[in-house]
Amino acid sequence: MATPTVQAPSLPRQLLVHAGLILASLVTLYPVLWVLKMALTPSQAFSMDPSPIPDAVTLQNFVDVVSTRDAAGGWLFGRQLANSLFVSLVTSAIGISLAATAGYALSRWSFPGRDAGMAMFLVTQMFPGVVMAIPLYILLDELSLLDSMTGLALVYATTAIPFCTWNLKGYFDTIPKDLEEAALMDGADRWTTFFRIVLPLARPALVVTGLFSFMTAWNEFILAATFMGDERSFTLPVVLQGYVGDFGTEWGRFAAGAILVSVPVMALFFTLQRFLVEGLTAGSVKG
Repeated sequence: MATPTVQAPSLPRQLLVHAGLILASLVTLYPVLWVLKMALTPSQAFSMDPSPIPDAVTLQNFVDVVSTRDAAGGWLFGRQLANSLFVSLVTSAIGISLAATAGYALSRWSFPGRDAGMAMFLVTQMFPGVVMAIPLYILLDELSLLDSMTGLALVYATTAIPFCTWNLKGYFDTIPKDLEEAALMDGADRWTTFFRIVLPLARPALVVTGLFSFMTAWNEFILAATFMGDERSFTLPVVLQGYVGDFGTEWGRFAAGAILVSVPVMALFFTLQRFLVEGLTAGSVKG
C-alpha cells in the first residue's frame, strides 16, 4: 500500500505565514526594544518617540545603576543582587524539598484529610500576598526577622509550597507504580525508591517547579518593600521602585535596572529550556 504524499504548501501561502510570524514577533519585541532604547538614551525623560531606535547611545545608565554605593562606601547594588539571589534560591530549595515529599505522599497514599488538604492548598493560592502582609509583618517582628533575608525567604517559601506540591503531585501521578513495586521486591526500601527512582524520573518537573518558585521570589515586590526598611536589605524589585519618585522618575536608570533584573531569569530559561519542554509536556501523551 503506497504511503500518501503530503503536498507542500504553495509559495504564496508560505510567504503569508512567514509575514504573519514576522509581524507577531515585531509586535512582541517592540516593548522590549523600547525599554532598551530608554536604557541607552542619556536623558532621564520619558520618550514619546514611537521609534525603538535611540538617537544617541550611552551605557551611563547601566553604570549608574550598577555602581550605586551605600553610606559606608560599600557596593550597594552588589549586595542587593546577592539579596535577591539568596532569597530566590532559598525559596526554591525549601519549596522543592518540602513539596517533593508532600506531593509524593499525596500521589501514592490515601489517608484521612488528603483531599481536604489539597483543597486547602488551592484555597491559599486564591488570595494575593498583600492580604497576608499585616499578619506576616507582626509575626516577623515578634521573631526579630524584619530586615532579614532569612525571614523574607521563609515568607516566600510558604507561598511557594502549595504550588510546588500541586505541580509535583500531578507529575508523580504519571510515574508508573510498577517501577517502585519492582524495586521493593528487589529489597529496596521506600526512601531508596523515592530518591533513586522517583526523583530522577521527576527531574523535569523539579526543574520547572524550582524555576517558577525562583521567578516568583525574584520578581516579588510588595512583601519585600513592606518587610525591608534598610536599603542594604532591599531586593532588586524594591531597588527599581526607588527610581520612581513623587516629583519625577529617572526613566533611563529605571529601564537599565529593569533589563539588569531580567538577565538572570533569561539566563536560567536558556539554560533549563530542555527541562522546561519535558516538564511542561510530560503526561500529555500516554502510550
